[in-house]
Amino acid sequence: MIRTLALSIPVIVAASIAGAVDAPPAMKSFVETDVMTWAQSEQVINAITAQNAQTAESSAAQIEAWDTQWRAEVGQDAQPLISDVMGRPLSAFLAEQVAASGGRITEIFVMDALGLNVAASDVTSDYWQGDEDKYSKSYGAGAGAVFVDEVEFDESSQTYQGQVSMALTDPATGEVIGAMTVGLNAEAFF
Repeated sequence: MIRTLALSIPVIVAASIAGAVDAPPAMKSFVETDVMTWAQSEQVINAITAQNAQTAESSAAQIEAWDTQWRAEVGQDAQPLISDVMGRPLSAFLAEQVAASGGRITEIFVMDALGLNVAASDVTSDYWQGDEDKYSKSYGAGAGAVFVDEVEFDESSQTYQGQVSMALTDPATGEVIGAMTVGLNAEAFF
């Protein structure tokens, strides 16, 4: 049963993105055939689960303090919070996925149940995504949810990109545990 559920999650997410009106067909196809092969991997799920255990009891004030710290560290020499996230094995894995995409992926970041960065391929402009559509319309919408945002200029990646965000689930329980946003280079899909 658990194996069947684990194998069906990517199909549900792929079916959800297939119905996304704003995504060009090439973008949908890429997410379905490439991104979904690793989005629900054990490495991604384990990293989210571990961080959820650490951040579950965090207050709004703590989340705001972390986000403020992250924003202050961007572009600075001393970056303890950013260095922690960027030094994680999952961040290296995400960077490898960006490199292997042939320029189609501009960035990837994974969020925990609170919308905090678990890992990222590149430094994001902020640490807390929980107040943004990429989190609320994926994680907040439940299992299988996919949110395709409008193409716009992204300061972090310095490209025009469309972001595809998806809820990520624990394959053992089917419970939504986090989300992932994949920035796609718009020029590569038009």
